[in-house]
Amino acid sequence: MASKKEAPWLMRTYSGHSSAKASNELYKKNLAKGQTGLSVAFDLPTQTGYDSDHVMSRGEVGKVGVPISHISDMTTLFDGIPLEKMNTSMT
Repeated sequence: MASKKEAPWLMRTYSGHSSAKASNELYKKNLAKGQTGLSVAFDLPTQTGYDSDHVMSRGEVGKVGVPISHISDMTTLFDGIPLEKMNTSMT
């Protein structure tokens, strides 16, 4: 195993889509193509602490990232992805 200093560059694509399921599918495709980490893009309601069904979320859910309102959304987002082997950033 290469030391941390000798390890190859980490490759992450900043991405998130209309739903946790759609984002999960994208992450799996990217990982299969050689991406070595995840950089999760959240939608604006998630970034500002609003649930997807809140009045302030109207028109913004899933527009610029993945909407997360409940722990089940996170479970769906990372289903089948070996997080113990991933470097993951969430923004």
